[in-house]
Amino acid sequence: MVELLTVLAIIAILIALLVPALALVRKITKETQQRAQLNAIELAMAAFKNDYGDYPPSDWPDPEDGDRDYCGAQKLAEALLGRDLLGFHPQSNWDATDNAYYPENLDADDPEDKENLDDRRGPYLDVTTANAFKLADDPGEENGLFDNPGYLEQDTFVICDVFGVKKVTIGKNSFKAGTPILYYKADPSSKKFDPGLFDKQIYDAYDNAHLLSLGKLADGQPHKLADDDYEYFYDPDYKIVDPKVTAMPWPHRPDSYILISAGADGEYGTEDDICNF
Repeated sequence: MVELLTVLAIIAILIALLVPALALVRKITKETQQRAQLNAIELAMAAFKNDYGDYPPSDWPDPEDGDRDYCGAQKLAEALLGRDLLGFHPQSNWDATDNAYYPENLDADDPEDKENLDDRRGPYLDVTTANAFKLADDPGEENGLFDNPGYLEQDTFVICDVFGVKKVTIGKNSFKAGTPILYYKADPSSKKFDPGLFDKQIYDAYDNAHLLSLGKLADGQPHKLADDDYEYFYDPDYKIVDPKVTAMPWPHRPDSYILISAGADGEYGTEDDICNF
């Protein structure tokens, strides 16, 4: 009996040592996968810029009455995959209601549809591994990220990170969808990076404001990055600010763009966020 208890005690000690180690390995593996995904997006963005001379926009212009919003994360997906995952159309107006170049049904044998497809570029990412999911499709169904995407155009894709936090059913298949990757394009002509809704910023926190307002994908709880009227976006304690520049608040990558994954906790603005710098 003493020998048996001794063996059980040793096994319990080994389990206590191994479980945290295994959890750490899983965490490191996921973070490595996430950085690899951001690297793939970087390569795709370079190809997009090579074709069109600039990175896709991320701005959030005030929509006209009745129009839906179209944020930076949605524009990133359109640029790299197309609104229908069949490639980007160069005449797109980056508009939530502009479906002229992305008709619902395409027939490659139809001359007009063939011309439409021939004009496309990309997809710049492999569609099968891009983690692209629609914000919503049929309200109340499980075939979109959100049951109600608020002001955002629902029938549009976003590229999600690798941390699966929500089950999404598409047809007969189920997937674990991650949190959308936020995209902000820099305005290199600006020399300002601090809170100010009406000021011209290097990066504008409001480019993804309505997506952040939907809350965490898993439970709808608020994101830290959306606290205090999005002022935390500019806070020196957050990752976006470059700590090496001390003369004034200054972001990383002020001449290109930033990408933000919410990390394993699915919440933007926390320590485990993973960015492309």
